[in-house]
Amino acid sequence: MPTPPPAIAVAALHKSYGDHAVLRGIDLDVPAGTVLALLGPNGAGKTTLVRILSTLLRPDSGRIRIAGRDPASDPDGVRAAIGVTGQFSAVDGLLTGAENLRLMADLHHLPRATVRARARELLERFDLADAADRRAGTYSGGMRRRLDLAMTLVADPDVLFLDEPTTGLDPRSRRDLWAAVRELVGRGVTVLLTTQYLEEADQLADSVADLDGGRLVARGTPAQLKARVPGGHVLLHLADEDALAAAHAALPDAVADPAVLTLQLPATGPRDLRALLDRLDHAGVDPEGLTTHTPDLDDVFLALTGHPGTAEVAA
Repeated sequence: MPTPPPAIAVAALHKSYGDHAVLRGIDLDVPAGTVLALLGPNGAGKTTLVRILSTLLRPDSGRIRIAGRDPASDPDGVRAAIGVTGQFSAVDGLLTGAENLRLMADLHHLPRATVRARARELLERFDLADAADRRAGTYSGGMRRRLDLAMTLVADPDVLFLDEPTTGLDPRSRRDLWAAVRELVGRGVTVLLTTQYLEEADQLADSVADLDGGRLVARGTPAQLKARVPGGHVLLHLADEDALAAAHAALPDAVADPAVLTLQLPATGPRDLRALLDRLDHAGVDPEGLTTHTPDLDDVFLALTGHPGTAEVAA
């Protein structure tokens, strides 16, 4: 069975503002029904890339296909296939939640007969039905963000661009939005997510791309990227100085900290941990506690984008 084409396909994409190169030969494919998290420091080119893919900017060169359509020759077709939720809410605070959705439906020229049913469905899906007739200006930050996402979905897009969608949200509201994104992906929507929250990428993304200085410096699943970064270790907590000395004798490669009675040594997996405990048991040492650290996406981010970015030039 032939492999379906990617929902987002980018090849050799370049964009500069004057002498300042913002994107330098980006190649990127996102399979349909998956989430790609785009990470990178401020100024790496993330927002510029999203603006180009959503037809708000023209690239200098390169090939782009969004849901099989070319933004250069068929921008209206691309716009009909996508939804965009930016860093700042597009909600009109003077309108009610239902009126915001109906306004968006009118802008998409949806049939009048289906508009009210579509608005009702989205309000219920995003737990806003009880607030449908309240002015959006009275909504909490999390409610406004959910309404913003619902407005993006009025036209039932195939591809969704989320540019730092949870900035400023409290942890509960952020998790509510994550649940909404997972539901969309389960329905077959493709999501390109830019975020500064590494936990967000870890929770949502099927794959992660690290952008730095206008170039993609790494691409893979969260687990694959974490495996590339050294730094996994075990920290042993000992009861007293005698136990620390005995443990250090059994594990001479460990780094001892007598001030807090701990030993730290590298460990990359269960086999290393099992061997370590066997050596301690053979030496008659019973540690009071043991903690493990494995590299996370914070470590990946710092390792791969280890210098401050320069601000993207405004279009």
